[in-house]
Amino acid sequence: MSQSPDQFRNQISTVTDDGKKRKWIYPRIVKGSLYKYRSAVSSFFLALLFAAPFIKVNGEQLVLLNVLERKFVFFGIIFWPQDFYLFVLGLLTFMVFIVLFTVVFGRVFCGWACPQTIFMEMVFRRIENWIEGDHTKQKKLDDGPLTTEKVVKKTIKHMTFLVVSFFIANIFLAYLIGSDTLIKIITEPVQQHLSGFISICIFTFVFYLVFSRMRELVCTVACPYGRLQGVLLDNQSIIVAYDYERGEPRGKRIKGEENLRGDCIDCKLCVHVCPTGIDIRNGTQLECINCTACIDACDMVMEKIDRPLRLIGFKSEEEIKLKQPFKLSKRIYGYSAVLLILISLLSYLLLSRSDVKATILRASGTLYQIRDQDHTVSNLYNAELVNKTSKDLKFEIIPENPAAKIQFIQKEDQLKYGGSTKLTFFIILPQKSIKQYKTEIGFKLLSGGKVIDRFQTTFIAPPND
Repeated sequence: MSQSPDQFRNQISTVTDDGKKRKWIYPRIVKGSLYKYRSAVSSFFLALLFAAPFIKVNGEQLVLLNVLERKFVFFGIIFWPQDFYLFVLGLLTFMVFIVLFTVVFGRVFCGWACPQTIFMEMVFRRIENWIEGDHTKQKKLDDGPLTTEKVVKKTIKHMTFLVVSFFIANIFLAYLIGSDTLIKIITEPVQQHLSGFISICIFTFVFYLVFSRMRELVCTVACPYGRLQGVLLDNQSIIVAYDYERGEPRGKRIKGEENLRGDCIDCKLCVHVCPTGIDIRNGTQLECINCTACIDACDMVMEKIDRPLRLIGFKSEEEIKLKQPFKLSKRIYGYSAVLLILISLLSYLLLSRSDVKATILRASGTLYQIRDQDHTVSNLYNAELVNKTSKDLKFEIIPENPAAKIQFIQKEDQLKYGGSTKLTFFIILPQKSIKQYKTEIGFKLLSGGKVIDRFQTTFIAPPND
């Protein structure tokens, strides 16, 4: 390659050569075939992102991450603090999937599915182009003197950014507090929801700052995923890469000397379209988000000079250097096995998850009580029932042992939505039915005539000799 590693790995592309000032990036937009696919994918994710808080499944919104009330909803299924292990396992499964995806396809998630990239490239960047013009006009406007045109365009752009950020902040808050609560904050007087209004203002400022000032720094500096890929990628990973075997040596094509040069004509269009300002021809870099803009740009040039497409494309190092096709490595098999185990375990736990969490313990400091009048033995128990459904439940506890009876001290027969209730009761067994000191006794929890949970406890009593 024509550039030594020291010239680009020791300095990020968004800083001037003296390291004292940020270099603002003005990426050129090339609307090739991959850009059109990205636009379609982004439109789908944007529609899903904005609609999800208002779509109801089983009376709950599609996705809710209410940390304050410790309530999480995914596709209409509610997870309470008692289900925290499922949330952690689900998060772990997702992380392993991202690791496996990165090992195989590099940082494609960042360029095609990350909300930061989608909002930046498909929303805010387009707004900027509509108001200020293309990349050359934007640079000229920023470098030029303070004119009326500049003030008007900058004011309109930043006001539009604020409005869009305010809208995003409302949607973001809907994921945290629920769409119903958000609608109340919007429709009712501000004085009644001052904390909610302040939260929206804070989120609005944060989003505005991210998309108007930080921009690519979120991907290259703040986000740890770019550094993580350096550990996960290997020579078999399929990433956005420049085929240096075919492209080098670079240079303009001179008639009669085509065989002396590679296909890269050093037009630097791949650099001009990069949203993080890197030169993909220098090799794999943590700043690359695999947005594929350079692929579209290079294909456009290759088409003009009548050369094969995909000088820059989705390729592995082995495919470029050794001309070997992609094959599954031991790492991929290992990560796939771990992911399969996690998915299987998570699926089993979700399918076996009961609607009501029942906890029953023998009352502390108590032993059995012998009732001579009817020749029975009783144990005192405390139970707690937690409703994990999206509705109120009426319930009944029935012992599985037909000889056992329940005598309630504190009886409840209804569980509120998202609530819990505590019960205190005696379990009574005939003395003649007791064969050992500790006896396992089971219970059925019924609601609407259906068994919604089963639980058991230990009954202690002297065996009947």
